[in-house]
Amino acid sequence: MEDAYDPLDYSNLAKSVVTALLEKPPEPLPPDKLFPGAGVYAVYYTGDFRAYARIARAEHQIPIYVGKAIPAGGRKGQTGVTPSPGNELFKRLKEHAQSIEQTENLRLDDFTCRYLVVLPVWVGLAEQFLINHYRPVWNLVLDGFGNHPPGAGRKDMRRPRWDIVHPGRPWAKRLVAEEKSADLLAELETFLKPKSRWP
Repeated sequence: MEDAYDPLDYSNLAKSVVTALLEKPPEPLPPDKLFPGAGVYAVYYTGDFRAYARIARAEHQIPIYVGKAIPAGGRKGQTGVTPSPGNELFKRLKEHAQSIEQTENLRLDDFTCRYLVVLPVWVGLAEQFLINHYRPVWNLVLDGFGNHPPGAGRKDMRRPRWDIVHPGRPWAKRLVAEEKSADLLAELETFLKPKSRWP
């Protein structure tokens, strides 16, 4: 017997947030105007970097990266505290734009984004749904795009995979690259090949 549809099931609630996000038109990265709030976002690529040709051809249908921005204190699991309204989501998109501008082989003009201000309780759920559904390459293969500079006591960290393929961020240059760009691009090609949804 088929289960009854429950609109309040967590997966259905996540889908409703994602649907609202994807109904929005793509905007420049970062958005032109400052706005308040936390939420989720998707970043799209339309340029000519060869490894991303299939993503670029999808024309804003397949995100290269998805992420979230949560209010201050959210990562520490604070409860019973109403966060003061900030502009966390805008700041996060601005940080991503700066990372792309610092690279040697990407152009910021080739990127757009969709974003949605969401009540904090739904942000993590919606992000996980987006990752599971789209399997974005900068989330799953070339991880590290969303990383911040490591603190003083963490300088022995490995250079993120994203920075090996897209060098340029000053803080990442100081970290040890334990993999080769050619090997990561080969892994990326294998990852993209079996995706029947790619154009």
